[in-house]
Amino acid sequence: MSLSVLSVAYPLAKVSPETAGGAEQILLTIDRALVRRGDRSLVIAAAGSQCSGLLIPVRIPAGELDENAKLKARDSFKEAIARVLRSHPVDIIHMHGLDFYEYLEPTDVPVVVTLHLPLAWYSARMLKAFCNKAELVAVSRTQAASAPSGLKLHATIPNGIELGDFLPNRKRGRYALILGRICPEKGIHLALDAAERAGVPVVLAGKVFEYPEHREYFDRVIRPRLSRSIRFVGAVGKNRKSQLLVGARCVLLASQADETSSLVAMEALASGTPVIAWRKGALAEILTDGKTGWLVSSLEEMTEAIGQTTEISSAECRHEAELRFSSEKMVSDYLSLYRSLVAGNVSRELQAA
Repeated sequence: MSLSVLSVAYPLAKVSPETAGGAEQILLTIDRALVRRGDRSLVIAAAGSQCSGLLIPVRIPAGELDENAKLKARDSFKEAIARVLRSHPVDIIHMHGLDFYEYLEPTDVPVVVTLHLPLAWYSARMLKAFCNKAELVAVSRTQAASAPSGLKLHATIPNGIELGDFLPNRKRGRYALILGRICPEKGIHLALDAAERAGVPVVLAGKVFEYPEHREYFDRVIRPRLSRSIRFVGAVGKNRKSQLLVGARCVLLASQADETSSLVAMEALASGTPVIAWRKGALAEILTDGKTGWLVSSLEEMTEAIGQTTEISSAECRHEAELRFSSEKMVSDYLSLYRSLVAGNVSRELQAA
């Protein structure tokens, strides 16, 4: 059965291989898989995005991403969704944004919502209101277990990566790599503290989004620390990211948020590179402590673990990634969910007729 899937991104983040956000990367992975299968993939995303299917670009405000910019972007996305539903046959709408309920109007088309972020970051009232209007999908067992009473999550589909994009190397370099969005909750400053204490140079790669709090964090906390031993390379594309991952001594994840998953950790292990991560959220599902990296709870523990990364086998990291993190399983699970929803929708339409 051929499918026509409309994927709707978070309004304020472009979708492309260079985007740091996990939600955007998962959307792209599903989009690519649909096109490869011969299905129809439609993607609503900010202008300047890139995808394999048909992009419906939406122009969003330039400059600072304040509340006014968010309101304007949401209105534009609401109009874009309505326009696509009028002009294209759509079997499934798949929402990926934190604020999806702000621009999703009532529709007879089945809706899937992937909850990429900690559940506490969403409006609990709106999530509960959408329990019977959409299929709410968690991305890890840890996230699903955090659901408050009265909130029904319909499925748990763990994230995955395209393993072929990341290949290990026999020899790792000296630097520690910090990769991802640069914002306060990611604890970049803690990872820098640990690397400095361990006497290890750092490569910091990622995007600073123009949210006021993100820009202030980078300018006030991170920028003053940049030096010959702490090098900031900005946002990186797929090829450069692969090179940085495979050449790193280790990847440092000092997030202070309850992470629902971590594509960076999966990509690092697929590259044969161990990960040292704060013991937060679902990171304990991804890392095997002492085998593919280290889970830590303090600056002192992270510093010590950096000195122990030579004990971790690159081959073991890659093996674990191959066993557990292939995007093929994730895509298969989403396709099964899509098909079941479409079949149920057809059945209801026949009964109504």
